[in-house]
Amino acid sequence: MKLKIGILGTGHLGKIHIKCILLASDHFELTGFYDPSETARQLVVDTHGIQAFTSAEALIQECDIIDIVSPTTTHFEMAKMVIEAGKHVFIEKPLTHTVEEAKTLIALSEKHGVKVQVGHVERFNPALLSLDNMTLNPMFIEAHRLATFNPRGTDVSVVLDLMIHDLDILLSMVDSDIKSVAANGVCIVSPTPDIANARIEFKNGCVANLTASRISLKQMRKLRLFQSDAYISLDFLDKQAQVVRLYDEGDANIPNIDSAMTLDTALGKKIIDISMPVIEQVNAIKMELETFAESIVQDETPKVSIKDGYRALELAYWIMEEID
Repeated sequence: MKLKIGILGTGHLGKIHIKCILLASDHFELTGFYDPSETARQLVVDTHGIQAFTSAEALIQECDIIDIVSPTTTHFEMAKMVIEAGKHVFIEKPLTHTVEEAKTLIALSEKHGVKVQVGHVERFNPALLSLDNMTLNPMFIEAHRLATFNPRGTDVSVVLDLMIHDLDILLSMVDSDIKSVAANGVCIVSPTPDIANARIEFKNGCVANLTASRISLKQMRKLRLFQSDAYISLDFLDKQAQVVRLYDEGDANIPNIDSAMTLDTALGKKIIDISMPVIEQVNAIKMELETFAESIVQDETPKVSIKDGYRALELAYWIMEEID
């Protein structure tokens, strides 16, 4: 079953979404798009040969799904319009500009019975997907998300610009309420923080230490998990994963016994097994859009639901308040 989809916003990311939707032709029929800039509209028509609508309202009426890839400050009004028209919404991260706007969208989506997925694309990164069959119970998490300077996105704090990716991943992994947050940040070239660090403590004892910077000399997107039986390292940039597990001597479940290492500890001999999970390369944006279409057809909760987007946004604002 193909769903009719329209796009609101054709900036840098909007153009990428157009390409991915065209590639996902088994799931979608791309009805058209709307952008308030006449120049931008003409460029997309000339490049992709798809229909440009002269208003968001006209596009919404012709679609089953609207893909919102406009600036964050416009997310709420756009999504409200779509939801009240009874259409499903895919909305880029962050969900909205404020927590109160996000709460309102949740209430509206429940009232009108529509599905909303938030574009936290790192949930579909091959490195993270390689852990899908692994039991995770992390007690310490460390994340570094560093980027070189790009003026695009500096209208908001680096917490909303970059760190929010790791906040969403963190909340999807730790099944516990948050106990406390401590954070600091520094404005270097923007009116909002360009570097930020947050320490998040959960009620189950897990602690997360997250760092984000958009003025680094090199790029880095790494996350490390420590739990009682394993150390897991994820590289979102190079799309690699490494799992180091500790087993008792004689454990029949050791997968690579011939290459495993022995460690003498105060608790006796332990066996260290190091493995590299199989990474299946995927187009993450195409995949997140396709899974949203499947959640609609199968009437299931989207993989990154509107409530997931709300929780990440709420935590981001908690961190920014601590910085202020």
